[in-house]
Amino acid sequence: MAEKTVHSEELGEIVIAPEVLEVIIGITTAKIEGVYALRNKRFSDRLGKKNEGRGVYIDSTDDKITVDIYVYLTYGVSIPLVATKIQKEVKEAVAQATEIIVDEVNIHVVGVMTEKQQKPALEDLFDEGFFDA
Repeated sequence: MAEKTVHSEELGEIVIAPEVLEVIIGITTAKIEGVYALRNKRFSDRLGKKNEGRGVYIDSTDDKITVDIYVYLTYGVSIPLVATKIQKEVKEAVAQATEIIVDEVNIHVVGVMTEKQQKPALEDLFDEGFFDA
């Protein structure tokens, strides 16, 4: 998604980079009760230095803005209720902060985590011998 021009007036243009939207969406999502964590969809995203917007993907085609959010939820929550809350709060937060209207917010629940569950060790995430190459 290219930068989005929000206002164009006599003083000049106000342009918002997609990374700003990713951060707004990521923070909004992470603050919702029942969200355990956001997850990167692509392996290359995991290697990036910045993590603020990871798990959030924005697409802008034909002046329609679509957001895909990949999340782990906490075990025991109502998945439809939490997902709907994410959709509503993300649309509202982006509109309030930027005056940009998000057309779709797609929630991808990639896992359910217990609060006591620890993150796996790095070597457990890959096939045996991966680090030997």
